[in-house]
Amino acid sequence: MSASDAAAMPLILAVPSKGRLQENASAFFGRAGLKLAQGAGARDYRGKLIGVPDVEVRYLSASEIAAQLASGAAHLGVTGEDLIRETLPDVRGQVELLTPLGFGNATVVVAVPQAWIDVRDMSDLDEVAAGMRTRHGRRLRVATKYVNLTRRFFAEKGVADYRIVESLGATEGAPAAGSAEIVVDITTTGATLSANALKVLDDGIILRSEANLVASLKAPWGDGQRAALRTVLGRIAAEERARTTREVRAALPESGTIDLATLAGLHEAELPYGAPQGPEGEIVLRCKEAAVFELAGALVEAGARAVTVRRVDYAFAAENPLAERLLARL
Repeated sequence: MSASDAAAMPLILAVPSKGRLQENASAFFGRAGLKLAQGAGARDYRGKLIGVPDVEVRYLSASEIAAQLASGAAHLGVTGEDLIRETLPDVRGQVELLTPLGFGNATVVVAVPQAWIDVRDMSDLDEVAAGMRTRHGRRLRVATKYVNLTRRFFAEKGVADYRIVESLGATEGAPAAGSAEIVVDITTTGATLSANALKVLDDGIILRSEANLVASLKAPWGDGQRAALRTVLGRIAAEERARTTREVRAALPESGTIDLATLAGLHEAELPYGAPQGPEGEIVLRCKEAAVFELAGALVEAGARAVTVRRVDYAFAAENPLAERLLARL
């Protein structure tokens, strides 16, 4: 692709094509005022962001999204951290994980038969693996779809006497079927593992995963794509800032003697519109949701009048931390 062709490309946003992941992704972008519009028909795998020019939406499977981000065929994508870390050999060099999205939560774990009552952690598993190699002349078999995550984790824990059996079906059923002794699998509640008489090792959590907004470092980032990026990430940052903070408003006391700078510092608050002028000025502070009651109480104690707290839909700022972090790496 020539430089001129790359410059003419829209920003490609890859989102899950079906199921709960698609519903949650649509809801996430919708909260930020970014409505996804799929093309005509359920089989049309392209769409757009309403009101945001120069953005093309592609509907793909979560694993395809990870691959397209790695190759640079997509600029932004929504996919699980587990797939990113499993699929990409150099996560840091290929993508930037911009922000977790709060859905698609699951955990990649090492699980062994419940009947192995003396095997509680990875050091116990290492002893079992070594003993199996010594007594039976074969390696411990590990059924998994997460080959790379498994190899890295086992190496970190010093477990070497094993071999991977790549799972094409229901991984948790491998020990019962006799195709493996243990599994590395993804779980949300652990119920399926338990139903298959498996238990998670005490230190067998490989990764706590959730859906992330991920940016490709390999995609062509021309001026047009960067401008679209700032628009998209600006709205996402504004929604996140509004959702996690509250505005606390009050009237200054007649004396007008509140030390607002000190009070804001004590409660990790900010004065988004600056300090009020004169005794009749209105105080407006923004703080984390968890700090609301302490901040409001401190204002009342300092003599402020009519203290109120409110939510806001969006809180835009000159700074765009998500975009700035990514652009610094491009």
